[in-house]
Amino acid sequence: MGNFVKSVHELDVYRLAFEIQQEIFKLTKCFPKEELYSLTDQVRRSSRSVGANICEAWAKRRYEAHFISKLTDSDGEREETVHWVLSAYACQYISDSAKSELITRLEHLGAMINKMIECAESWCLEAKGRKQ
Repeated sequence: MGNFVKSVHELDVYRLAFEIQQEIFKLTKCFPKEELYSLTDQVRRSSRSVGANICEAWAKRRYEAHFISKLTDSDGEREETVHWVLSAYACQYISDSAKSELITRLEHLGAMINKMIECAESWCLEAKGRKQ
């Protein structure tokens, strides 16, 4: 981590989370109106929470336990998003290829989040070092 990241928006993990949320938003525009306050709302909210929790983790990285906690929340929201994607597929609102691509990307995102959790100490030390 020789190069300091100045903003959460520079992180590949955040960028991927944002891309997935936007992809889900576009896909859900075609969902039936009767799903607006159930499936559509749920998958949009959970997918948006992934990136939002990464942002919160970034802001709290001076405190390793808080950093890990928010990344764990992010990973939980990611798993919830997987559930809703599978539900959308089961209801035949999305194609098999769309489902497979989203699940693959969400699994990759999970690996990235979990790598940050495993290396939390180095992320937090970097933040402490720059603020002292």
